[in-house]
Amino acid sequence: MSANHLLELALDVVKRALASGATDAECTVAEGEEFSANVRLRELESLKEAGSRGAGVRILVGTKTGSSSTSDLSPEGIERLVKSAIELADVTNEDPHAGLPEPGEMGTVSGDLRLFSSDVAELETERKIAAAKSAEEAALSADPRIFNSEGASFDTHIGRHVFANSRGFAAEYRTSYCSLSAVPVARDGESMERDYWDSLARGFAGLEAPEQVGREAARRALRRLHPVKVETQKVPVVFDPRVARGLLGSIFEAVHGMSVYRHQSFLAGKLGEKVASDQMTVIDDGTIPGLFGTSPFDDEGVPSRRTVVIERGVLKNYLLNCYAARKLGMKTTGNASRGLTGNAGIGHGNFYLEKGVKRPEQILAAIPNGFYVTQVQGFGVNVVTGDYSQGASGLWIRNGELAFPVSEVTIAANLKEMLLGLDEIGTDLEFRGSVAAPTLKVGEMTVGGK
Repeated sequence: MSANHLLELALDVVKRALASGATDAECTVAEGEEFSANVRLRELESLKEAGSRGAGVRILVGTKTGSSSTSDLSPEGIERLVKSAIELADVTNEDPHAGLPEPGEMGTVSGDLRLFSSDVAELETERKIAAAKSAEEAALSADPRIFNSEGASFDTHIGRHVFANSRGFAAEYRTSYCSLSAVPVARDGESMERDYWDSLARGFAGLEAPEQVGREAARRALRRLHPVKVETQKVPVVFDPRVARGLLGSIFEAVHGMSVYRHQSFLAGKLGEKVASDQMTVIDDGTIPGLFGTSPFDDEGVPSRRTVVIERGVLKNYLLNCYAARKLGMKTTGNASRGLTGNAGIGHGNFYLEKGVKRPEQILAAIPNGFYVTQVQGFGVNVVTGDYSQGASGLWIRNGELAFPVSEVTIAANLKEMLLGLDEIGTDLEFRGSVAAPTLKVGEMTVGGK
């Protein structure tokens, strides 16, 4: 099916919906091809290839909405899709905030956002398997204590996203990415630990070398051997970038428009107030070329943009789609996000914390006694109250150096205090996904051990 055909299909669905009694309609069409090669202990364990294609429609009859989706794109399938959405709208309640964006709010970001790289489509299967094998081999041969592996994998995805509505919007974009990961297991005496490393890029050329991925995964597994459980104490806590991303995910949930509207966020009603340390600036930007949270428009046809969420500690904006914006008496920030069906939710673009001025080793060097967190477990974050308590493992900081591994402890505080107590931010901001943060240091948290 040609690319143009998918755009024509989306426009046809919209037209059929209007002819069937809808006052407004929007249609999403998505197609994708996925590939995954998994190797374990130098042997190919599994190979998976899958393709998918589907369409979803959301219609409005006045202020009643109905939505439906299908993977059957035949004329009969499309007819059922529209009929089903119309029938659902008949039985739903009126919602005065439902509706499409205003014509002046719609559009796309111009220029090449570098979301698609043809080298992913051209990669031969043998090369993908070879990359996974090389990453695992580098991990296994890094040190005699690496005795086992949970495998290495190479994945690719190629997709197309098409969106059209009844207010004159019709556009599409293509995406690609590939990723490589390795999960080695280290053993020394009775102690056994695992860790991982991965690399993700829009194109094959942007990936870290397989040997580098394997060696870094091995280094991380080895440094966890023979962990101890420390005494309960209050100390400075440093989050490595991988864990800092999770902290940023909690901030996203707190500035999510619907959480704010429902007062299910500790940041509700705080616009214009100081909520974090002066050093902290958080940005949501869906326009940075080549990154994973980038797109020319959101899932309502509103152009992606750069939104300053927290500026030097002051809360500046919430992230909104049209529905949340109407509920709050504000304007959309171009953050609508959805799958094929249903009302749009709220998602982020590239959501990140701006880098600071100190290298991670400089941050550690100034700490006589503290905890460097490399992994957290559990779901101990309450975005309503800000309470934060998670299982953690990492390395103990003694006299400015990483001294010994620590596991089976908890770290606890309140997010409000943590954001205000954020006193150092590293220079090591890297986008390994659509959420990114550098090394972060919180002045004091409770580390719960024995």
